[in-house]
Amino acid sequence: MSRKIAIHWFRQDLRLSDNPAFTHAAQHGSVLPIYILDDDNAGDYALGGASRWWLHHSLTSLSQSLGGQLSVYRGDPMDILADILARYDVEAVYWNRCYEPWRITRDALIKARLQREGVTVKSSNGSLLWEPWTIKKADGSPYKVFTPFYNKGCLRAAPPRTPLPEPRIESHVRDDQACTRIEQLDLLPAIRWDKKLESHWCIGESAAYERFTNFMDAALEHYKGGRDLPAKPYVSGLSPSLHFGEVSPHQLWHGIRAFNDDNNVDHFCSELGWREFSYSQLYYFPELPHSNWQSKFDAFPWRDDETALKAWQTGRTGIPMVDAGMRQLWQTGYMHNRVRMIVGSFLVKNLRLHWRHGERWFWDTLVDADLASNSASWQWIAGCGADAAPYFRIFNPVTQGKRFDPDGNYVRRFIPELSRLPDKYLFSPWEAPAPVLQEAGITLGSTYPTPVIDLKASRQTALEAFQSLKNREG
Repeated sequence: MSRKIAIHWFRQDLRLSDNPAFTHAAQHGSVLPIYILDDDNAGDYALGGASRWWLHHSLTSLSQSLGGQLSVYRGDPMDILADILARYDVEAVYWNRCYEPWRITRDALIKARLQREGVTVKSSNGSLLWEPWTIKKADGSPYKVFTPFYNKGCLRAAPPRTPLPEPRIESHVRDDQACTRIEQLDLLPAIRWDKKLESHWCIGESAAYERFTNFMDAALEHYKGGRDLPAKPYVSGLSPSLHFGEVSPHQLWHGIRAFNDDNNVDHFCSELGWREFSYSQLYYFPELPHSNWQSKFDAFPWRDDETALKAWQTGRTGIPMVDAGMRQLWQTGYMHNRVRMIVGSFLVKNLRLHWRHGERWFWDTLVDADLASNSASWQWIAGCGADAAPYFRIFNPVTQGKRFDPDGNYVRRFIPELSRLPDKYLFSPWEAPAPVLQEAGITLGSTYPTPVIDLKASRQTALEAFQSLKNREG
């Protein structure tokens, strides 16, 4: 007869410190820490390729932190937990809540079944500063605009709790009979395109904390103004670690607030607030990943153009600021936030391709792909989401490049074939005289593409398309 144990089910909380559910499990003495890769219930939102690569290395790091005692499985969690309960004397199961609609439905069913079998089940908040149901307007309805959501809702609510220390575990239990090895989860691609990502990232809890410390020491003082400059190291780069729970938002919130730098600290915290707002939107509108928040956009005249979509995906649109962003994404699994807005606006407004094409591509290629943030952000840029960018806000990638990459270092890094082009023409090479192009070694249409679309004409067409919605609404 095996001894009584508690299960801690790791999900998007791949850390030991400030982990509420893990702390609860530790109180039982003997803990069986598990991770279950559940592609079946996830359906269309099974992890994309870049996220699977990150997860492989994050699980490896977590297992090392647990002394090799992490048990990993692949399949339906209901079946896997039932099998564990049949072989071990389990008195409690703990997990931290997830907020994707499919996980909420699945977890409710699992919790009910375990409780019917006499097992204590407790879920905790390990991923958000304020859970969606705690931030509502006075009439009980959810906020639809960020500023009142954050200022009136979040900042007037109970402050984020203090981070918890790593708990002391009396003994770990490993399920050697039924668990698999991390390598057998098949998270790494068969064709090892992921090798190009390795030089850009250190993965795991300790690496996340080190990255956060370096950001506070070297970049925080430049954050508010510098976060819009893609060539500068003034962003934290913590979004994938935050998504996978290698670091908690509570650790970031309280860690950053220890600095006496109100402008930059407040701005960083407001960006955490945007993440909270995205989760609120997903919770109250679970169709967010695939349906327009504003239903009037169901009538928007999107185009179908596979050639243009492929050019956008591969960074071959002929628009340097767009192409640099898409190549950064492909080479590193990440894209600077300012550039995400530029490439998103180009896709949905200049090319007039459906925002779901962008959402799907980012889901597969971003290491920080997050269902709430990804969906809310694409709907924001398309103009169809909550508190969305107005229809007439169309980012001009030429003026955006000149403003936010004034020395051209970002574009030249990711589009080396344009590196010899003078700054004057770097963001619009089609305007360069033939001798200038020849001197720079550029042949448009050969060494670098001609633009897939005219920026001025496509902007006007987009404005007319958006205006048609207003007319229909009227």
